Amino acid sequence: MSKITLSTIASNLNVSTATVSLALRDSPLVAEATRNRIREHAAEIGYVYDRRAASLRTQRSDIVGVLVRDIINPFFAEILRSIEAELGTNRQTFILCNHGDDITLQSDFISTLMQFGADGVIMSPSVGTDAEDIARIEAAGLPVTLVARTVENASVPAFLGHDEAGFHLVTRHLIEQGHKDIVLIGGTRQTSTGRARRKGFANAFEEAGLPLPDRTDLETPYSRTAGFKAVEQILQHGKPPSAIACCSDTVALGVMHGLRRRGLEPGRDMAVTGYDDIEEASISAPPLTTVNDGHDEIGHLAARALYAKITGEKPDTEPVLIEPRLIVRESVQKL
Repeated sequence: MSKITLSTIASNLNVSTATVSLALRDSPLVAEATRNRIREHAAEIGYVYDRRAASLRTQRSDIVGVLVRDIINPFFAEILRSIEAELGTNRQTFILCNHGDDITLQSDFISTLMQFGADGVIMSPSVGTDAEDIARIEAAGLPVTLVARTVENASVPAFLGHDEAGFHLVTRHLIEQGHKDIVLIGGTRQTSTGRARRKGFANAFEEAGLPLPDRTDLETPYSRTAGFKAVEQILQHGKPPSAIACCSDTVALGVMHGLRRRGLEPGRDMAVTGYDDIEEASISAPPLTTVNDGHDEIGHLAARALYAKITGEKPDTEPVLIEPRLIVRESVQKL
């Protein structure tokens, strides 16, 4: 059975192959009725877009790489959803790497992208990534934009929530509700995100004229299991705090499970806050007080900036910080 090509469609409909090509790319140069007729016929006869042939003509594959730390975390899943939607507006698709903060895995994936002629990469970089790593990727012809994390001195566009301001908001809310003995858990100071959220926590106490709680911050993965296990550490060391401020919603959801396992009711017996405002936060029991950090906007902006770089533009390399919004729900009650 012979392969169905643009010429097949053109011959069947008595139009030029150029018209078919433009119509399948939804070009306004072709009348809408003709575009619809061509697309419908292509679907009927089972035409499949030949990306390899197109890449030879355009010198672009319309494929980009996306690297995230943990696809199981809904925060990254929701960013990926917005990246995918934005890429689709330019008929691009992506290949995903879940690096888990393994810098070797990240490096191997970048190498694979280059071998397959990818057009660029959107990265939430692994712990240990430095500006020289980013510069080498770009020097090899692979444009880069960053999401969720920054890399110091890397001259590439970066899009993330204003984590310092966001964690200041949620900590100030806890203090205003009478909570002064607050333990901070989740994340790591090895990342820009972890450092910014801890700085926002400290700033809120300083602003209120209060000393920081005499408690050790617990650095953990951003997972429910980590939050669940952290509760045991917190409760076995003297008097429990009145509130737990978590660096992600997933950690906070695990904390609430851990509190219930020990006979404590989140919100009533101990306040719990999260960060990210994932979909599950609004339907948890109790609904979780958290911070919306604009992850949907982050994905759209990062994909848009990458496409600009691919097409020869030079977008601003100053990090774009999305303003956070405090979302007050029932997991924090006034003391």
